Amino acid sequence: MTVLASHPVFATQVSDEIPASVADRLGRPLRDLRLSVIDACNFRCPYCMPADRIADDHGLDAASRLDFDEMETLVRAFVRLGVQKLRLTGGEPLLRKRLPDLVARLMTIPGLDDVALTTNGSLLAGQALALRRAGLQRLTVSLDALDQRIYQQLSGGRGNVGQVLAGIAAAEAAGFVSIKLNCVVQRGINDDQVLPLVKHFRNSGHVLRFIEYMDVGTCNDWSAARVVPSVELRDRIHARWPLRALAPNYRGEVATRYGFDDGAGEIGFVSSMSEPFCGDCHRARVSADGKLYTCLFAGEGADVRAVLADGVDAVVEHVGRLWSNRGDRYSELRGRRPAGKRVEMFLVGG
Repeated sequence: MTVLASHPVFATQVSDEIPASVADRLGRPLRDLRLSVIDACNFRCPYCMPADRIADDHGLDAASRLDFDEMETLVRAFVRLGVQKLRLTGGEPLLRKRLPDLVARLMTIPGLDDVALTTNGSLLAGQALALRRAGLQRLTVSLDALDQRIYQQLSGGRGNVGQVLAGIAAAEAAGFVSIKLNCVVQRGINDDQVLPLVKHFRNSGHVLRFIEYMDVGTCNDWSAARVVPSVELRDRIHARWPLRALAPNYRGEVATRYGFDDGAGEIGFVSSMSEPFCGDCHRARVSADGKLYTCLFAGEGADVRAVLADGVDAVVEHVGRLWSNRGDRYSELRGRRPAGKRVEMFLVGG
């Protein structure tokens, strides 16, 4: 038996059971949780949170966000349902105060095998060591360009690529290895940065991943003309540095892996537009205010926060019911029916 007694409302005994077997209507299990710890961001990337659409003072006040007790209860419940991997997202998660304290708490949860964090890297230099000491296992840094002019444009005029590179160096010094570096590629905007990025991070031990520009949310003025298919990027890179296909690390891995023939590491491609992978999607997303989204392209979230005060067992029952009714496969059906409203990327962390 475990007692969640860090806050009076959570002083409830719950059973540490073998994870429940829960699958959605298409037989997909629940294995991966992406938890947004904050909806705010210090950047205004046009493909995610454009400045002309999203004001600086938008969003939730501190009381409207899940607190650490609620997040711990939530994660414990998801682990009971089969989740093994947790990714902390935002907004920009490093804006959340006392984040290392949350990481340390979550690392004590039995059955949680992998805890990672996605960040724009601008604040990473000052926090990497504390996060590592708290037990954080993996990092993903968004990096859409090395050229400062392009990087600044893609961050809404707010980013400094030198700060991000310094953050990556600090993470290396803190003991993080094989950092993932995500680049969203848009034709005519930053596709000329692909080869410079590959050249920079070859032999670094880190894994660069190129992501097709997706129609996430409704405020980013997405256009199919700006999508660069992964196969085109792969061929472009292969012509300069020959590649070989690598096997997936696990079923449902979103990135297709390639290694450099000369042994200089690996890169990946996330191809939601050209090669949808809905059939193996086992990811759930929870926003900072406690809404569950069972698809990155969902229109509405289901409230989970309302049952958190009733303890882990109640959350297990509630989320299990929601997941078992899931039938999402937006990317496979894209274009066959009206898209409708879609949750904004900054609310669920991509």
